[in-house]
Amino acid sequence: MLLAEFTAIDVLWFALSAFLVLVAVALAYVLFRLGATVGRLTSFIRGLEREVLPVINQAAGTMERVNAQLDKVDRVTDSAVDAADSVDTAVRAVTFALTRPVQKISGLVEGIAHGAASLRARKDVRGAYRAGKDAAARREDEIEDELRRGSP
Repeated sequence: MLLAEFTAIDVLWFALSAFLVLVAVALAYVLFRLGATVGRLTSFIRGLEREVLPVINQAAGTMERVNAQLDKVDRVTDSAVDAADSVDTAVRAVTFALTRPVQKISGLVEGIAHGAASLRARKDVRGAYRAGKDAAARREDEIEDELRRGSP
């Protein structure tokens, strides 16, 4: 193709092609960085699970032992019973407030990871969504079971 044969539309097509190549390169870079960030977030949440769940279990066990001692104090005075019930309610609320978000975040991360893997493997968006949703529900159930078994 000679330079004299170029028309304005040819120049526009070359410009559009160059622009789309630049957009694709930029998008690939952003997605690569996002993948690395998701990997670090997954690692952080798994570490958080390993560290926080035993602490929650220990706190629940400690509170159960404290409640047993408070029941002994219950025989001494009725006001001690009211104090023990107040402490127990507050601890259970705090334990529940900490446990549920950890369960949900862990389920979300597991669902995202499993769904993304399923999407890469099968190229089926609906199937990946279902697989991710199922994996998230399984992970939340696993954590709930672990918490039940860990409590004395």
